[in-house]
Amino acid sequence: MCASSRVCKMATINTSEENTLLDNQSSSSTDIKPPYLINSEPYSVAKQLLSKIDKCSSSSQRESLNSITSEKISLMTASEQSSVVQPLLTDLYQISMAYAYWKANKHQEMATFDLYFRKNPFGGEYTLFAGLEECLKFIRDYKFHPTDIDYLRTVLPTYTEQEYYDYLLQLDMNNIKIYAVPEGTVVFPRIPLLRIEGPILKTQLLETTLLTLVNYASLVATNAARFRSAIGTEKALLEFGLRRAQGPDGGLSASKYCYLGGFDGTSNVLAGKLYGIPIKGTHAHAYVSSYESMDDLTERELCDRKSGERRPFADLCLKYLNELGPILKILPEQTNKGELAAFTSYALAFPTNFLALVDTYEVLKSGLPNFLAVARALHECKYQAVGLRLDSGDLAYLSLEVRAKFREAATKFNIDYFKDFNIVASNDINEETLVSLEKQGHSIDTFGIGTHLVTCQKQPALGCVYKLVELDSSPRIKVSQDIEKVTIPGRKNLYRIFGHDGKALCDLLTKYDEPVPQPSVKILSRHPFSDQRRAYVTPTSVESLYKLYWADGEIKEQLPSLKDVREYAKDQLNQLRKDHIRDLNPTPYKVSVTEALFTFMHELWMKNIPIGELD
Repeated sequence: MCASSRVCKMATINTSEENTLLDNQSSSSTDIKPPYLINSEPYSVAKQLLSKIDKCSSSSQRESLNSITSEKISLMTASEQSSVVQPLLTDLYQISMAYAYWKANKHQEMATFDLYFRKNPFGGEYTLFAGLEECLKFIRDYKFHPTDIDYLRTVLPTYTEQEYYDYLLQLDMNNIKIYAVPEGTVVFPRIPLLRIEGPILKTQLLETTLLTLVNYASLVATNAARFRSAIGTEKALLEFGLRRAQGPDGGLSASKYCYLGGFDGTSNVLAGKLYGIPIKGTHAHAYVSSYESMDDLTERELCDRKSGERRPFADLCLKYLNELGPILKILPEQTNKGELAAFTSYALAFPTNFLALVDTYEVLKSGLPNFLAVARALHECKYQAVGLRLDSGDLAYLSLEVRAKFREAATKFNIDYFKDFNIVASNDINEETLVSLEKQGHSIDTFGIGTHLVTCQKQPALGCVYKLVELDSSPRIKVSQDIEKVTIPGRKNLYRIFGHDGKALCDLLTKYDEPVPQPSVKILSRHPFSDQRRAYVTPTSVESLYKLYWADGEIKEQLPSLKDVREYAKDQLNQLRKDHIRDLNPTPYKVSVTEALFTFMHELWMKNIPIGELD
């Protein structure tokens, strides 16, 4: 088949496609059904590979294909969680403490731990909770393997009893209980995000891994939500951070949790496959600079989308570039013809999804005219270009200039949609850049954001902690001269109190056995650590935030899809007053305790502080 007929075939097959925001080489990834937590099935491709094994004629062929198939099935049926999330993904002191608990015959005492953070990130006053699903998968699949035990024997003291290793081998988390706020919930300092109940040896072993799974997930989801808040709901946000992320696991986590936090898509193809996130992307500067002139084009024709007639596409691009000269007030002969050739070639490959990177040489005098020439030629062949991307320069100024030229071209060519071409901006954008662009005025429709988003450069860690608050029904407290490090003891329940406007007023922690707060019933809410800070609140409505997610060796709540969590997070942010989420001097959200919990906590606090003596 000749090159020209290949183009015709592609063009006619794609006649029913809709133009998308950016080039998308796959079908809509939102239709992909990722393997979810419960009853995941092997992919059909894996089944097809298995069937091929039986058809191999020789044993050597079968062995080779078996090896390839096993690897592919492993990849295809793997859950979203990385294979490194296992019991040994922990700190040595957890294994050491577990042995000490076991040695002291203390390992079966029933403990309660709280997982929480002490301060909202990025100078803001809210956080999005993320990572719960990964925590539950970790607990569900918790198991030490013989190779793990073999390794532990090499690092623990030689006098460690064999019975301890035997105990670890048969360990599971079936008698653990996990209470948590739903993933995507807006949360605040000192609120236990997870309450973990069970034998102290087991609950202690979970500490480091749960912190790992919650800390970054919540941090990057919050970062994404702040980017979304800075630019509003009308613009599209795309995560382009894989190449800058902290390793492959960081890259996948970033894509997943940025989507949860409000981003519209990712460039990360594997994240699209695993999580059903829309994948977006266009070409790089290398593609543009790989062409030197129009003579480099080996294919120059494009079939009309409706009639199928072969059209001299490259010649049309040159024709319309000359017509654009007086419209754009540029010299057509001065535009870079290698760039024009690259755009022409890319449009031939993706005539329904043409979006060009226009800053390889000069945006207004070369990139923009070349883009518009190709867009006009596509229009003649019954296709519609998508837009262009700016990756350097003064984004506000360039976007406004480009939009003005789009409007001029739309008027001159009498093609109305030209004025609405999508302008995509990348170029090391951070939250402050977005705020500044909004203040300056710009005409950007879509932002591709990478480094500052996925690495959370403004704040690299959330700082979640995991603290013992109860042991065998006896409360435990950690005291410190640093007030923020004092823990709130005992098992607690958590309620969100809403006012008459439907917005959240405060979060209220109660003792585990206290009655549930009721609407229209006045409550005295107390600051956990300050005697003077207290207020009455009369709820219009009350929401209990904790759910039992894990007990009796199984997940107790049907877990929502990532897309549903994303929508829930958006609703959660809408429950806050605007002054809580503004970028400048946001109002702190109140986290309170009941009078009973305040008294209980402070009595225990005083009991555990030694009394000094003056001499």
